[in-house]
Parts: sequence; structure tokens; C-alpha cells
Amino acid sequence: MTEDNLNGRLRIAVVIGSVRRPRLADPLAAWLERELSAVDWVDLDMIDLAAVSLPMHEMQPGGAAVSPIAGRLAGADGFVLLTPEYNHSFPAPLKNAIDWHVTEWAYKPVAFVGYGGSGGIRAIEQLRTVFPELRATTVRETVLLPMAWEHLDADGRFVPPPGTVRALRATMNELRTWARALRSLRLADQAGRA
Repeated sequence: MTEDNLNGRLRIAVVIGSVRRPRLADPLAAWLERELSAVDWVDLDMIDLAAVSLPMHEMQPGGAAVSPIAGRLAGADGFVLLTPEYNHSFPAPLKNAIDWHVTEWAYKPVAFVGYGGSGGIRAIEQLRTVFPELRATTVRETVLLPMAWEHLDADGRFVPPPGTVRALRATMNELRTWARALRSLRLADQAGRA
């Protein structure tokens, strides 16, 4: 494996965890897409769970055999989960999407952007207990957006409060470190099995 392979672009999937309509996730996801599209090492894939059919009754033990997003998740080097906080937790559709997929998350880093009254901190802390079971690593740095609805302009675009972009950069830098390290381990493991 060459140094270029280790230091090149990384496929980062942003998973939008809210399926409500209307939803605050839309301007926040648009902001994330603008910010992350400008990052030179990111090959961005926006996955909106509101546009994906994952019926709960079709989920099988150990995850579903096929899903509309399985290939996209499997192809990612790391994840950013945009999650609201509902009733001190994360939304059921996000848990459903996590449970539909098992191997797709394994040995990859997961970062969080949370929003809600408390910035989504309780939802994120619960998600941190879920991902190790799937052999995924959660990064320490996090973006919290408390009362994000107060930071929408007249056109409904999210205008980040001071410190938010800096928090996103710190989160993405940590995600990049983990994604490169874990990608090299996954590739070495695959080569060892060949």
C-alpha cells in the first residue's frame, strides 16, 4: 500500500437521521454539504434516511441482506451522523438504519453533528454506546447545535454561530485521522485473507 493510498481522498457518508417533514435537518444538512464539499480530502456522499425505504418488518437478525444504501455505507471510509435529539434520545429511523446494517459500519469512524435544545448531546451520548457493538469507533470531537432554529436567516439557511465551523473542522480532522488509520487496517486485513 502506498503513502498516496493512505493520504488520498476519503469517502465520507453524511447520514441525515431525521425523517420528519418539515424538518430542521434540511438547512443543517445543506450547511454541512456546503462546508464538507470544500474539504479537499473528502469525497462526500449525502444519505438522507427520509428518501430511503428500510421497513422494520424486513430487518433480519444480523442486519438485512440487501438495502438501498448498503453499498454506499460499505464504500464509506467514515461517517458523519446528523442527528436531532427527540425525548432525550436519537430518532427511531436512525436506529432502524443502524440495525439494518452490521458489517457496513465495522472498523470505521463515526462523527456526530447534533441538534436540539441541548445541541443533541444526549442523543449523541446514546449513539456512542451503540457503535462499538458494530465494531465502529466514535470520535471524541463533536459538533453541537443548540437551538439551531434560532440561527436560520430570512431565507431559511443555517448561519452557524461563532465557534461552530471551528468545531466542525476539529471533528473532521479527528475523523480523517481515524478513517486513514482504520482504512489501512481494513486493507491489510483484506490482503491477509486473499
